[in-house]
Amino acid sequence: MGKEFSITPRQVPHVETKYRRIATPVPHPNSVPTLEKLRQIEPISMRGQPPLVWDRAEDIFVYDKHGNKWLDWSCGVLVTNAGHGPAEIRQAIIDQVNSGLLHNYCFPSEERAELVEHLANLAPEGLKKVFLLTTGSEATECAIKLARAHGIKKGGKKKIGIVGYERGFHGRTLGAQQAGGMAGQKSWIVNEDPAILNAPFPDGYWQEDTSFDTFLAAIEQRGLKPENIAGVLMETYQGVGPDFAPVEYVQRMAEWCKQHDVVLVFDEVQAGFGRTGKFWGFEHYGVAPDIICCGKGISSSLPLSAVLGREAIMDQFPPGSMTSTHTGNPVCCAAALANIKKILKENLTANAARLEPILLGGLKKIQSKYPKVIGHVTARGLVAGMQTVKPGTKEPDHDLAHSIVERCFHKGLLFFCPVGSWGQTVKISPPLTIPQEALEEGLAVLAEATDQALGGP
Repeated sequence: MGKEFSITPRQVPHVETKYRRIATPVPHPNSVPTLEKLRQIEPISMRGQPPLVWDRAEDIFVYDKHGNKWLDWSCGVLVTNAGHGPAEIRQAIIDQVNSGLLHNYCFPSEERAELVEHLANLAPEGLKKVFLLTTGSEATECAIKLARAHGIKKGGKKKIGIVGYERGFHGRTLGAQQAGGMAGQKSWIVNEDPAILNAPFPDGYWQEDTSFDTFLAAIEQRGLKPENIAGVLMETYQGVGPDFAPVEYVQRMAEWCKQHDVVLVFDEVQAGFGRTGKFWGFEHYGVAPDIICCGKGISSSLPLSAVLGREAIMDQFPPGSMTSTHTGNPVCCAAALANIKKILKENLTANAARLEPILLGGLKKIQSKYPKVIGHVTARGLVAGMQTVKPGTKEPDHDLAHSIVERCFHKGLLFFCPVGSWGQTVKISPPLTIPQEALEEGLAVLAEATDQALGGP
């Protein structure tokens, strides 16, 4: 995985529809100097996305400077749930900037107070403490710290174990990458924490055994007992899919956590704010965690994340000892408030739920045509994935996924690069504002690109 997309301009067929326009070579020749400058100065790791130099983005569209328009199925990596740059969010940002308050560290502000109150009101009963941060990685690192501190308080220094999941992803900082078990992501870690372990994720495809016994066996194999476990950190759905665990599995896990005084953390950084057809993704399981980590779709724009949790867990540290330089930045808070209000007012969560059968049906139609290479398709709300494999096997096929993404880019349908433990997944995540007609057009483009990638017309 990790192939670069070519930045050499390519003549592609002209496209002109209500939702897409490709009128020039892509990338446009005039954008190549910008692409080359970035490749010269930035690390190689930043070269992974299709070579589109964004000029502006509006609702479900992304534009370059040269008359081309893409239907966006990347959502800026699941950030712009309310669409790109809606008027309400832009105005809230402008008003806050014009107020004269752009930064205030941890000093109190009305903006921060209003946002944390709003989030607390949206959380399940008992999760009424809110800590604002900047990134998803910060949020999951904070959750690990809170869970471990709580474990030590309850059971001493032997109760420090953190259980994450194979193929999981919680960010790119040290603790987050150890708690996540994505293949290849931990190759640089030489001082791995022996009290952080990864259980098999019961997705039913890569891990066929979906029983809760696999969780218990993973702890036992590490030589740990329930009294050694401080927290379980689980993505509400694994972003590499999206893959949900069986409801029965999660309900048993929640019961086990309660029985053994283990902090249950749901990583909602991708799943929250309506993405899955419910406001919180964990609502699909019928359980409530002790801690929620969220971000991305919280603002549909500016960097912001949050940790929501129970008072006994969140209030473990004294004043001044759990803070962040940019916690509750007032401009970011203004954007988040406007975003959440728009999601609720326009019931974008319901739109995601309504469109799920259409999205999943379109993917299953592609899979039925190519069952030997489209190994696994999933969708929940407006997040979906199409996982590619070598013919007749379960060996991931990054090259095929990459080819499909590139061909869609040339046709005016924008994805981010293939994701997953092996880069095998074409991930679908349009803004929650997308109308059915645009979703159906995007599915037709995806089907055409898949045909061509597999040697069709």
